Amino acid sequence: MPDDQRIADLLGRLSLDEKVNLMSDHPKIARLNLVFSGQVEGLHGLALGGPGGWGPKGRQPLPTTTFPQEKGLGNTWDVDLLKKIGALEGQEARYYYQNPVYDFGGVVVRAPNVDLSRDPRWGRTEESMGEDPYLVGTLAVGFMHGLQGPDPKHWLASSLMKHFLANENENGRASSSSDFDERLFREYYSVPFRMGFEEGGSRAVMAAYNSWNGTPMMIHPVLKDVMIKEWGNDGLICTDGGALGLLITHHKTFPNKEQGSAAAVKAGINHFLDRYKEDLTKALKDGLVTEADMDAALKNLLRLYLRLGEMDPQGVDPYAKIGVETDGSLPPWEQPASRELVRKATDESIVLLKNENNTLPLDRAKVKTIAIIGPWADTVLLDWYSGTPPYSVGIVDAMKEAAAGKINILFTDGSNAEEAKAFAKKADVAIVVVGNHPTCNAGWDQCPVPSNGKEDVDRKTIALEQEELVKQVFAANPHTVEVLRSSFPYAITWSQQNLPAIVHMTHNSQEEGHGLADVLFGDYSPAGRLNQTWPTGDAQLLPMMDYNLLHGRTYMYSKDKPLYAFGYGLSYTTFAYQGVLLSKQNVNADGTVQVSVKVKNTGRRASDEVVEMYVQHLGSKVERPQIELKGFKRVHVAAGATETVTLDLKARDLAYWDAAAHEWRVEKEQVRVLAGGSSDKLPVQATLDVDQAGEYKP
Repeated sequence: MPDDQRIADLLGRLSLDEKVNLMSDHPKIARLNLVFSGQVEGLHGLALGGPGGWGPKGRQPLPTTTFPQEKGLGNTWDVDLLKKIGALEGQEARYYYQNPVYDFGGVVVRAPNVDLSRDPRWGRTEESMGEDPYLVGTLAVGFMHGLQGPDPKHWLASSLMKHFLANENENGRASSSSDFDERLFREYYSVPFRMGFEEGGSRAVMAAYNSWNGTPMMIHPVLKDVMIKEWGNDGLICTDGGALGLLITHHKTFPNKEQGSAAAVKAGINHFLDRYKEDLTKALKDGLVTEADMDAALKNLLRLYLRLGEMDPQGVDPYAKIGVETDGSLPPWEQPASRELVRKATDESIVLLKNENNTLPLDRAKVKTIAIIGPWADTVLLDWYSGTPPYSVGIVDAMKEAAAGKINILFTDGSNAEEAKAFAKKADVAIVVVGNHPTCNAGWDQCPVPSNGKEDVDRKTIALEQEELVKQVFAANPHTVEVLRSSFPYAITWSQQNLPAIVHMTHNSQEEGHGLADVLFGDYSPAGRLNQTWPTGDAQLLPMMDYNLLHGRTYMYSKDKPLYAFGYGLSYTTFAYQGVLLSKQNVNADGTVQVSVKVKNTGRRASDEVVEMYVQHLGSKVERPQIELKGFKRVHVAAGATETVTLDLKARDLAYWDAAAHEWRVEKEQVRVLAGGSSDKLPVQATLDVDQAGEYKP
């Protein structure tokens, strides 16, 4: 039967109690022998263990392939890489869910997080792939294509985006309101979600705890009016954990959960991560919500389970044998290809922030002693949404391995200042590893160090307390390299002014040490790019709850000169850009122009380069960003070689939201197209004429 008829047939067989139960996580309908998938975490690898305790209760955590934090994956600017990571995660989710030995987890994966990191103090910055909606949306779409697979009717796993919408402060999030106008909703905050639905094929989303303009997201009319009707989300819309209760206790929108659950279902919620059954059952009995309302919500939920093959007979689901028929092969997390993918992702995520006088890479033939100094430099630290990796390689062990017994490696955690200085003096090079602890090394809701943050705790400052350790080491040895291993930007102004070299990486990769050693010894030329602006200090930050970007947030609207610009990152070689060539000089409102850029590697070694394309509106009637990203590609260029990178620029991507007319509008104007390796270094440009204004309808 057609899908809609299959869904209607099942709904017709269910009792009202069974329909209420169907809105829970991992629901079962024993009478019909139906079991549906639960949800699992998967921001940077499937999480069936880790600090958050996502594994089976009373059993050992289940190992899963573990990548750099989502912030680090954003620094790769590599869509193909994100697709491969998503595919591996989908394989592991299926393997554990369907293997009778494990029988745990699910194939509805809470990933990616497509919230935008508009402020570096946000405690969950580690979960965001950046501040730019186009970058985050494009990387998210790549991840979704891998996670869900190529067939829109049969998914490997389901990509559940979170958190809709503007969930970008932790302090007070249970009752706060993110306030901004409809243009910012359309042009900024919702963009990655829209791209996820329209281009990525996702059909699942988590509503955020917060409100938008005073209305809690889990009951906001935008769920139906925009997400379902415009963007086509005919799938799952769930609450965040405990959000129904917070609707009563913190938002104080309703006097009880009976009324709250009824309003949620009417708004489009069809999956509760909360205690709700008694309240929703009472709401049905009292007529606050009808069975027809339930059916309207549940038909979308069942459509998602249908795509996952959970209502299919044997032989229909193309992924049904994963984990069931293994043929004696290694599970995905133990396969060499998985390890290689993590190492590649780690290599690509590392950003070279400074490299004065070619301090890096280190010369194995000349360096005899290296001092590694810093807290937890010998440990791979895991964040709250991490899984438990099958193994992990820390920085100290990896550097010893890379040294191959030919270089003396000293290590101290830096807690004893005199020892740290003594080690630094003995060494040819001192590598000082500083940054945050991803769980603050403390309990829930606790972050004793002001610059640290995590879920439920925003940072109090972006100044790095451990920069004092850096100063002490540098005073003892001017050949000091700072490795800033962090979940978010830091205002390391002193380090930038004084140190010869600085490298940034995020936490959590099971190949963390190997990735860093690859870069420090020059076995890999770094090409990561920052996905977020790094301010010079707290003075450049706006009030945390100011969600109006036009007041000066992000590279698009800020007038301040940052410490490091959006899209910034160095390499061990140099590149020259040779002009912007447009496939045509004029484009209509519904047209597309191909933008070609030649990039020459003018150095002596091969390396990746990230080609970034931005636009400036030269004749707009409304306020526009100073510049905005509209295309990018990571490309490998051999030494002395030239590569031509071609990017599509669609006129519809130049549209603004006309709130009065309630439509996208492409203006007749001139647009400057710029390209380069960073938002603050765009050496080549061309001018495009949009010669026909018009309404753009997706």
